Amino acid sequence: MTENKTQVTGASADEFVAGVEHPARRQDALRLRDLMAELTGEEPEVWGPTIVGFGRVHYKYATGREGDMPAVGFSPRKASLSLYGLTNAPESAELLARLGKHTTGAGCLYVNKLADVDEAVLAELIRLGYRYCTTVIHQA
Repeated sequence: MTENKTQVTGASADEFVAGVEHPARRQDALRLRDLMAELTGEEPEVWGPTIVGFGRVHYKYATGREGDMPAVGFSPRKASLSLYGLTNAPESAELLARLGKHTTGAGCLYVNKLADVDEAVLAELIRLGYRYCTTVIHQA
């Protein structure tokens, strides 16, 4: 079985975020780092080259493939902020309808900038996503 490409690297999340090139994207990444750390109670970890994750979840598919992933996380990509673990819970659909300007796809939530969304709704999505990933998925 092949090894997962996205694993904890041991790199400093603070250094990674400080190194984000675009100033506005860097500020959004700093805010997400602080918000996710506060809401999850977890320290940020760098997963792969570009994901800042909070919490660890072990998963195992019926095929036998298994691995670890962050419970929630984000990546400050050039085109948008990619947020992970926030769309899995069944209750997330109602929150996404109230979030503001965003798109979804492949299990990700994409936001151009944090100013485009309601931060209170985003905070609830983070809480819900973390709880769902660490209880429902972890126990599956």
